[in-house]
Amino acid sequence: MKLQRGFSLNGVMIGGVIVALVALLAMKVLPDWIEYGKVVKAVKATATDTSLKEASVPQVRAAFARRADIDEIKSISAQDLEVTKEAGELVISFEYTKKIPLFGNLSLVFDFEGSSAAKQ
Repeated sequence: MKLQRGFSLNGVMIGGVIVALVALLAMKVLPDWIEYGKVVKAVKATATDTSLKEASVPQVRAAFARRADIDEIKSISAQDLEVTKEAGELVISFEYTKKIPLFGNLSLVFDFEGSSAAKQ
């Protein structure tokens, strides 16, 4: 007798459901993680802008707002930034919470935070 090899229909169906759930999760979560990356990039670019070394807080926020408009950042506004100076360097930090509804009453909640200060 020959041994049969392969997947059963039940195995394929269960595997398909698992792949579909992972794909759904990725499609819902990935855009917010990409936007977080854009926020970090815009904050660091604003903080390292040499024309803003002696700028006031509203000028720094306006510079971030221009970058946010270009990158289509909607999760955080310029007013949500904390702008300080540490050791003569401009430091911009932020934090925000994002709630991502999955289905029914099930949601994921992410707490995003970041800073232009170099990690040590």
